[in-house]
Amino acid sequence: MKSYLSSLLLSVGLFLLLVSCNSGTVRKISSFDELPDPTADTLSDWSGVPQGLHASFVSTDAVFRRSVAPDVAPSASAQLEGWRGERVSAQLLLWTASGADGVEVKVGPFRSDGHTLSEDVAQARFVRYVLSDEFGNKCGYHDPTIYPPHLVPDMLDDIDVFDIKARNVRPVWITISVPADTPAGEYVSTVKLFAKGQQLQTFDIELTVIGRELPPPAEWNYYLDLWQHPAAVARIEGLDMWSDAHFEALVPYMQLLADAGQKVVTTTLNKDPWNNQCFDSYADMIIWTKKADGSWSYDYTVFDRWVELMMDLGIDHTINCYSMLPWNNELHYRDDVTGCFADVTADPGTPAFEELWVPFLTDFTGHLREKGWLGRTNIAMDERSPEEMTDALDLLRKTAPELGIAMADNKNSYLSYPFVNSVCVKVCDRVPPQHIVGRRAQGFVTTYYVCCSDRFPNMFTFSDPAEAVYAGWYTAACGYDGFLRWAYNSWVEEPLTDSRFRTFPAGDTYIVYPGARSSVRFERLVEGIQDAEKISILKKEFTAAGTPEAASRFGQLEALLSGFATVTPEANWQDRLSEAKRKLNELSR
Repeated sequence: MKSYLSSLLLSVGLFLLLVSCNSGTVRKISSFDELPDPTADTLSDWSGVPQGLHASFVSTDAVFRRSVAPDVAPSASAQLEGWRGERVSAQLLLWTASGADGVEVKVGPFRSDGHTLSEDVAQARFVRYVLSDEFGNKCGYHDPTIYPPHLVPDMLDDIDVFDIKARNVRPVWITISVPADTPAGEYVSTVKLFAKGQQLQTFDIELTVIGRELPPPAEWNYYLDLWQHPAAVARIEGLDMWSDAHFEALVPYMQLLADAGQKVVTTTLNKDPWNNQCFDSYADMIIWTKKADGSWSYDYTVFDRWVELMMDLGIDHTINCYSMLPWNNELHYRDDVTGCFADVTADPGTPAFEELWVPFLTDFTGHLREKGWLGRTNIAMDERSPEEMTDALDLLRKTAPELGIAMADNKNSYLSYPFVNSVCVKVCDRVPPQHIVGRRAQGFVTTYYVCCSDRFPNMFTFSDPAEAVYAGWYTAACGYDGFLRWAYNSWVEEPLTDSRFRTFPAGDTYIVYPGARSSVRFERLVEGIQDAEKISILKKEFTAAGTPEAASRFGQLEALLSGFATVTPEANWQDRLSEAKRKLNELSR
């Protein structure tokens, strides 16, 4: 099998620097090639499309096949609205029957009476197509002969110039980050479309800035927990695991995550907790060593450096440590006498389990206390049986009662453990609101998660993009504190072009791309989180005001949420979500 690095170099190629004819600025062009369209879409009739490059604003909910001539009503303007500090998006669709080289999309400054937002607040990114499949047999083997691939638009590339082939569609994702100090009002900007340095069309973006401020992501209450996978970054970047270069390469990926409001640092305690279900196994962060006299020592160098990197980026709320219950109940340690690693099975409730975990938990507690991290660290368990959980938690509470506990629960057994700091249930297993409120009063967190077995709402590459927004509204409607998903960046073999995996529906294992590139799914997820944060802010304000008007607004807000506490939505859920978003902004004025 060819190495991924070799394939990446051939696929992505070198970046070329050219000078733009109209502006004199340096442009970055990538020779990255997408895969051919494997479907009959290539037979789409383009005969009715006039020569040249065509463009129109379209809904951010809309998805367009790369080889199918689009049928859209031309729109030369987009209307956006948001709070100060909010990130809002628009989608410009490009298509051509004859092809267009050197395409650029530039967003100008936003101007209102007496105030200007610089062009730096906006970013236009070409949307790249990757191979996807379908939900199929959920978490089982995804046979490509049974689930044939098709192309979907998802990755947001950071290149400045793009060559569009003949009979192709190309979306452009436009993101506006409204500065927190922006005066409320109406702003207008122009979007200019170029090809080979020549301006072809001009479009308008009308931005309404509402006089409310969304706090910085690090201050959001929304408890976001996307599991990180540092080993995947090392493989993709061609770097030695845990080298200085590897830690440096991790920064832009984790900054992207911090900017989404991530609250949790994903760490490992020993051998890969998930029995290597991913393309890349999870590398050790703590080295256990058994000495000749039978005593133990633990090297926390990597663990500490990883946690410190994340905290420096603002991801400092919680450290979740996986796991006392790895999926195969295997641990390993370095034998100080032989210098080799030994694998051992330690089933919960057995003497071996206690002999291995008691000295570690004791030492780990002391180390965390020295670092000042004890109060924010959880020993985390993922989808384990009630019997295993009981044995592990009994030992944990007896040996290291100062450590917190986190669990992802797919057995609906959380009620058996009222002392667990962080409970995350499957999306289909609703936690009653009164239980969430009671846990919150104790300082505990209650969230939900989606995975390969959940059709809706999810973030597969073939999912409706609005499902990622729905996830935030589901959080708010059910009263949860936030959302968990594996995984943030557990990449497949060729993630730039093919999102499929041997098991799990396509895109299940990652939501951002190599090169710290965002995606449509990730941007829509952040959109939903922002909505949930706005809802939380307004609820607190309306409750505190105690006036009839505030009570009325609170009731309207509750009515907005009533239709989103379900995983079986009505056929028109996208329209209802769009209308609910509009009314949310209206209530915030």
